[in-house]
Amino acid sequence: MSKEKTKRRMHITVDHNLEENLKKKIAVDAEIEGIKGKIDFDKLKTGGFIKQRQKDKFTVRLRVPGGRLPVKKLKKAAEVAERYGGEYVHFSFRQSLEIPFVDYHDFPKIIEELKEVDQSIASCGPRVRVPTACSGCEYNPNGITDTQKMAQMVNADFFGERTNHKFKISFSGCPIDCARTNEMDLGFQGAVFPEWNEDPCTGCTICASACLEDAISPDPKTGKPVFNADKCLYCSDCIRACPTNAWVEGKKGHLARVGGKHGRHPFNGPVVARFISDEDVSVIIEKTIEWYRKNGEGKGRTRIGTILQEEGKMEDYLAHLRKALGDKVEKKARKPEEIRLL
Repeated sequence: MSKEKTKRRMHITVDHNLEENLKKKIAVDAEIEGIKGKIDFDKLKTGGFIKQRQKDKFTVRLRVPGGRLPVKKLKKAAEVAERYGGEYVHFSFRQSLEIPFVDYHDFPKIIEELKEVDQSIASCGPRVRVPTACSGCEYNPNGITDTQKMAQMVNADFFGERTNHKFKISFSGCPIDCARTNEMDLGFQGAVFPEWNEDPCTGCTICASACLEDAISPDPKTGKPVFNADKCLYCSDCIRACPTNAWVEGKKGHLARVGGKHGRHPFNGPVVARFISDEDVSVIIEKTIEWYRKNGEGKGRTRIGTILQEEGKMEDYLAHLRKALGDKVEKKARKPEEIRLL
């Protein structure tokens, strides 16, 4: 699937006019979201340069999709931080590396030096943010899906696309859900539906012991498993534990959740599709952004979870997805649920 990439030029020259600085304006030779000339601090934040409480100091947020930063980029980031930042770097909750205490006069040098290792700045504002992900199946024994591959896909195809408000995407490789897919505008979690073959089964009951959800209980006479699919979390623990390969992978893929968010008024996002392929993930992201833009029109900076709470919107959203993915989409789903903190 081809995507139009957002173009950004950040060759910045700074106006040293103190009065202009106090008005929270900086003169730049730049184009950020089509705006050229004097860019205020909010626009700089959009480009990944976040104003601090200290005068003329910014935090520069680096783009680290999936939380994976190659060693050569890490070394360069450390050099840049030591040269232009404070005494430390900060790793954000969304896996970005941030360099605090940067003077805005140094923006051009920082950008150019980071370009030497092809390291770019992240973004904020109403757009698709840098995707987050766990380590996935590459070396994590619990991993079911290749979350890092999916994070790179989102980074290449969807990062920076304009949306009504911030739009966060995450990938977890298993039901432990380290990447908190239920708290994202779109979240994808690895899942496997286990299938049992009777012939190789010896009735050892190991699978029942391995299942933490009590979805498997041993028959009292034969020891063979009795499976309650309603309790299954699709973790594949039974498959990994079975010594005779009686339990095998059935349907495998991603669970998709929509409308979650954290913050002052967090939402818990519901599952809207199960066992979808990597290719289907791209389709869901594209169609969700399409629906969000249309249904968020005229509503200002409103998260998709808030819109989905409106009467009939969840049904309309599912119907929109179903046009592209058919019966892979849930027939019905609850609205995003507000999590009461007090």
